[in-house]
Amino acid sequence: MITMTVLAFRDALPGGGRLMGLDVGTKTIGVALCDAGWTIATAAELMKRGKFSADLERLKVTVAGQGVKGLVVGLPLNLNGSDSPRTQSVRAFARNLAPLGLPILLWDERWSTQAVTRTLIDADASRARRAELVDKMAAAYILQGAIDALTMS
Repeated sequence: MITMTVLAFRDALPGGGRLMGLDVGTKTIGVALCDAGWTIATAAELMKRGKFSADLERLKVTVAGQGVKGLVVGLPLNLNGSDSPRTQSVRAFARNLAPLGLPILLWDERWSTQAVTRTLIDADASRARRAELVDKMAAAYILQGAIDALTMS
């Protein structure tokens, strides 16, 4: 099941459980995890993109090892809320995650990278360090926004 509706996603997870957030880029995938109680999201890793089959296998290992029950995938909408070619690519990526057998929430990520970049600049992180951290921190930002919505609705 793929949805953009928080309530439908929450209904697909009646027992709660650990969630994994993904910030899908063209070269990397930022990965974040949250606790089973949906309290806090934490940046986990930055995966270099390769063939999709290899990316899927790496995600399967993380899902199994961390006991992940659902996925939150950042959806890069245009500023006006419309789809772009990048949005369509991420939707296709999410559809291709079906072999994981997990519910998927597509989450609006329009401001995630900018927010994380500002935080890193404020923390005086070097440009190289920001490049290293931004995608996995964006995944945590996306996941935190989703779990906040899940626990409030």
